[in-house]
Amino acid sequence: MKSIQAEFEKISKKITIQKDAKEEDWAKVCRKFNDDVSRVCNVMDKEDYTGLFECFDDDNKRFFYLVKEDKNLYRMKRKHFLDNLGLK
Repeated sequence: MKSIQAEFEKISKKITIQKDAKEEDWAKVCRKFNDDVSRVCNVMDKEDYTGLFECFDDDNKRFFYLVKEDKNLYRMKRKHFLDNLGLK
């Protein structure tokens, strides 16, 4: 799955791709933020991207990423859910 860092204005709901941002693998981004990620909203107006996610670093600083969601995302979520239950 591909992702790209974005900027999000909460009041206006405006999403823009961050200047000079490069596409990254979403699984690597999740690992970089220790899986402290959550989905914010659907995205309809950005080509190839279907969801906006917020990520938090160790200092609780917020970052936003546009993500092209596919079946692999749901597999990742299920794997982490089962891992958290101890059912690997």
